[in-house]
Amino acid sequence: MSYYTLNDGQRLYYEDKGHGMEALVMMHGWTSSHNVYARPVDSLQDQARCITYDHRGHGGSKNANLGSPTMDTLASDLNEIIQGLCLSNITLLGWSMGAAVALNYVRLYGCGALKQIVLCDMTPKQLNDEEWKLGLYQGKYTKEDMEREAGTDFYTLYKKFAIGAIPKLGKIPGFLLKKPLKETLSNCDEPVLKSLAASMKQQDYRPVVEQITVPVTYFYADPGSLFSPELATWYGAHVKTPYRAVRFPESTHMLVGDNPEKFAEEVSNVLRQA
Repeated sequence: MSYYTLNDGQRLYYEDKGHGMEALVMMHGWTSSHNVYARPVDSLQDQARCITYDHRGHGGSKNANLGSPTMDTLASDLNEIIQGLCLSNITLLGWSMGAAVALNYVRLYGCGALKQIVLCDMTPKQLNDEEWKLGLYQGKYTKEDMEREAGTDFYTLYKKFAIGAIPKLGKIPGFLLKKPLKETLSNCDEPVLKSLAASMKQQDYRPVVEQITVPVTYFYADPGSLFSPELATWYGAHVKTPYRAVRFPESTHMLVGDNPEKFAEEVSNVLRQA
């Protein structure tokens, strides 16, 4: 087991596998962990040096829970890992919250260490309004919804998120669903989850997308669940560098786990085409 000690003393669990000429850094989503990439890494480690790690408050980094981390904190963590492991010419891949970390990293640190970016099924702006309908819950989540949820218990909010990501969970009786959802949450630090969720909902990375200076690939679920497939078209209209969209048919937001073989194949294609 390997841990990277950050400047503030917090320790992040990470795995460094493969010996290829390419550096591939893959970041997981909210309430997930590096394990979501376990099967893809098995396929990709002969092609690239694969770096996966657990964000603060998640998985092996559950105890990295100092203060109230924000998306800026996670971008800083990524920057420290890139520098500490002496990485360059990186293919930076982020799924869900990991994609938001990638965009925030670009906002704060630019693209100097990057070769290309892969964003996986994530909106640049979660809150929907009169002008923006490509946010959370396929355009149905607004600032007013966020304010109404302020007094709701955390498990109820997480259950809503989980069903939004995997709609078939909504058909499972609540008393049966509670155990697996609680088990997932037990692998995370709840205050950190709350802090990061609040921070994500406040962000608007749309201007950042136009500032990216390396090629971008967007992986998207169709018909999707949390986010609309139409985001693929939006990114295509706003990315100023070479852009490609990759559709994952019959997939939910959990596209990495829904089809890990296709995911690994498409990441391999990205690495080869760079």
